[in-house]
Amino acid sequence: MAKVDLVFRQVDERTRDIALELAKKHIRPENIFIMDDVRPFTECVNQMLQIPHECDYVVYLDADCLILEEMREFIDQCDAAYVDAYVSDRFRGRIHCGLHITRIDLVRQMAATPVPQDDLKYVLRPESRLRNLAMKPLRLSKQFRNFEILHDHFQYYRHVFQKYALRELRSRTDEQYRRLSMAMKRWPAPNGEADDYKIARDAIEFARKMCPHGSSSEEVHAFIKDLPKHAAAEMARLGIAEKGEFTMAELDTWISRNEHRLGFGSDPDKPKVFGIGLSRTGTRSLTSALQILGWDCSHYPIDEDTYTELSNGQYDLSLFKDYDGLTDITTVPFYQQFDKQYPGSKFILTVRDKDSWLRSCQNHWFNRPAFAPTDDPDEETHLLMRQFLRSAVFGCYTFVPDRFSWVYDRHVAEVKEYFKDRPGDLLIIDVVGGEGFEKLAPFLNRPKPAQPFPHKGAVMSQKVDQARAEAAVAVA
Repeated sequence: MAKVDLVFRQVDERTRDIALELAKKHIRPENIFIMDDVRPFTECVNQMLQIPHECDYVVYLDADCLILEEMREFIDQCDAAYVDAYVSDRFRGRIHCGLHITRIDLVRQMAATPVPQDDLKYVLRPESRLRNLAMKPLRLSKQFRNFEILHDHFQYYRHVFQKYALRELRSRTDEQYRRLSMAMKRWPAPNGEADDYKIARDAIEFARKMCPHGSSSEEVHAFIKDLPKHAAAEMARLGIAEKGEFTMAELDTWISRNEHRLGFGSDPDKPKVFGIGLSRTGTRSLTSALQILGWDCSHYPIDEDTYTELSNGQYDLSLFKDYDGLTDITTVPFYQQFDKQYPGSKFILTVRDKDSWLRSCQNHWFNRPAFAPTDDPDEETHLLMRQFLRSAVFGCYTFVPDRFSWVYDRHVAEVKEYFKDRPGDLLIIDVVGGEGFEKLAPFLNRPKPAQPFPHKGAVMSQKVDQARAEAAVAVA
């Protein structure tokens, strides 16, 4: 059993007391450290990294998170360096924030990482920035998990104002601006009365006016530091009365009215999902999209258990104790066996323009040999899995355009033939070509999320192809 410490961060949130009780119940930490009203957040991060932990994992939890499911069993079985939790956010839908499960070696590396100077990313997201810097030399990667956690529900108006002024500052890249704009389109229309959404809109406009684009990191830092004062002044100017004390009865009432919105965490009735598209057809994008919809899927696992089980014809995989599905070419040779092993599963075939796919494969396979000397057991397993899947899927160890083209056509045709009498079990989707939640969400009986579809590497590859083509035209 892991030793777990809880670092609970509160700045007088309306939900703080009940959030802490729920955390004690569902995490059962050995030690609790409370960061009480430490501002700005850069200073909170500085102080929390000085805590002398003697544990295996530290759970960092914000007081705006209400945990509604058991988490300790997951943490006890976890071996990841860092797990980011997907939560149900009142304003933005399914997002990952508010709760971070961090292994102690990464915590100590974060504490030893120098604070970057004059760095806007650090000013806006100090914990995330330090963590990313700390993970690079350790060659670590993060995982994502879905839990039944309510985030930013029931908060004081003043805190909604502060958060959405800060959210506007964090949304000044094209992608983040698009995310915020899409979320706002889902907000209820203004009705003239004070509510959480009205306060959030006012805060966004205030931030745009008082801390415009192009502000320096020092100016942004000063604005963030004074956000509590700005919020109090704006609340007074608008004549908005603050909410009363939050109670467990209020939470219970909300749950009874919104049970249909829960079930994103451990749900034994949720079907398994298999992404059965070939690599470089948008499988990473699909994996992230499934995460947003509530399915924790493993993308191209390279652990020893999975390799041993698949290479010995065992399809009841150990990883399904922790995951809701599997994506990328790990599924391709075995999707028919998975279909029999897990009745009622859903299958998603990602497709792509074949010429574009072939170019992407050529780029991806470059400098990724199937065989290489190594003394690292984990790297050896990775290479064994690579050899196994390349031979099983492509019948070759290196990129061979004609062979890959034939494999692509055969795989798409075989999948269509296999599911021809079961259209409800198969979705064919071209995420690289722009298809997304409008097809995926109904297929899995989920509402379309507020955020945009998380296009990943395949879309970037497509942009590179387009840039090359434009450059060739310009030269000609």
